[in-house]
Amino acid sequence: MSEISKLEQKLIIKRIDKETLTIQILDNNILSSIVGQFNENLKKLENLSKATLFFRGNLITAKGSPESISTVSEAIRFLINKFLLTNNIEKSDIILSVNKNLNTESSSNIQSFAQLIKTPRKSVIARSQKQSDYIKALRENDIVVALGPAGTGKSFLAVSVAVTLLMEKKVERVILSRPAVEAGEKLGFLPGDMKEKVDPYLRPLYDALYELFGFEKIDKKIESGEIEIAPLAFMRGRTLKNCFAILDEAQNATETQIKMFLTRIGENSKLVVNGDPSQVDLINKNHSGLIKSKSVLSKIEEIKIIEFDHKDVVRHPLVSKIIKAYQNKADDQS
Repeated sequence: MSEISKLEQKLIIKRIDKETLTIQILDNNILSSIVGQFNENLKKLENLSKATLFFRGNLITAKGSPESISTVSEAIRFLINKFLLTNNIEKSDIILSVNKNLNTESSSNIQSFAQLIKTPRKSVIARSQKQSDYIKALRENDIVVALGPAGTGKSFLAVSVAVTLLMEKKVERVILSRPAVEAGEKLGFLPGDMKEKVDPYLRPLYDALYELFGFEKIDKKIESGEIEIAPLAFMRGRTLKNCFAILDEAQNATETQIKMFLTRIGENSKLVVNGDPSQVDLINKNHSGLIKSKSVLSKIEEIKIIEFDHKDVVRHPLVSKIIKAYQNKADDQS
């Protein structure tokens, strides 16, 4: 019996009337994870769903409009499924459980777990349909190009899949690369060896690695050369065999540089190009090759192109609103 099919054994849902619903959770571990410390998860769910929630024993009672209590019911189902698969419920899952029921374009609960990524420290699930498509593309396609705003999971998910394949010995190396371009600030002379000079540009990739796999394990992989983190310029002249290579922040690479990176692909390798076209840090923004490369590569059937937008942002909810506001301003000026 699959974990998902065990859902119905874990709860009893009763509709008392149009505006009242009771949810009895039969597993205390699941119940405590859903309720959260000092009932904080339940309070968050109450606020997001616009329903009023009462909690006593193993029973949650939801009162409100038919739509709001239905949202609570589906959110609880989603959270139980998440716990059964990952043995964990995070604060962000509470937001996701409600958003999946408010956004009709989102995938169903079960589809959300179809592209589950299990890493030593946490399990990662798709938080939008685009993310699910992206994870599937990362697993099935040799070359993937992803465009979209910050916070849509482009780098995080690519790193998750890459290092998981490394741990499963399906590839021999993971290569993480970025163009060494300052984000609007002049960093000046950087002391130290080459690694120390380029590390500030690559820090977000390190952060994702450490969050998913832990400091000790990742540092050993970096020391052994199984994980290589290097600026884009270091890719020239190489052939990448038996590896998973990611070019992050590709909006700061020229069309020639992106072409150079993609043509490094060798036997049993996967290449990913990620970038946000709205955050070009090149002195001449017209030199960015990301959009140009997208139009060229879209004609190649074997290359998968994924385009995210503000609806796919999985950071703080305000991030999506900020991105949308700036996009609306740009549209008005165009």
